[in-house]
Amino acid sequence: MLTDEFFMREALKLAAEAGEAGEIPVGAVVVCGRRIIGKGRNQTEALRDVTAHAELLALTAASEYLGGKFLKDCTLYVTLEPCPMCAGALYWAQLGRLVYGASDEKRGFTRLASVLLHPKTRVTAGILGDECAELVRSFFQHLRT
Repeated sequence: MLTDEFFMREALKLAAEAGEAGEIPVGAVVVCGRRIIGKGRNQTEALRDVTAHAELLALTAASEYLGGKFLKDCTLYVTLEPCPMCAGALYWAQLGRLVYGASDEKRGFTRLASVLLHPKTRVTAGILGDECAELVRSFFQHLRT
């Protein structure tokens, strides 16, 4: 069944890959017509690029797949609440729906204002939130030890 949980599990797989590569474990998939058309995982260290967030890489892949920059009929599934930079990109892409797992209490866009997203973007938070949060928690706990 192609549910929110199914697609978030796909994003979680990408997040785990990011963590194994030494990146903050965040993964993202863009879905359009019940099909994954873009994938991304954090690659800021590997690419030496502070903008190489999972969301932005997934958006770029989806835009390339569609041949256009607007993602009005698409849903982005991401394991961690987007930061303000990524929320701004989602605004400009006119994303139809955002689904995220864990909230980011320090750097999430909702800490500033939800108006960072396009007014028509629908938001669902907390899908597999505990699993998503645990992945990030264990990553940072491992770094500290």
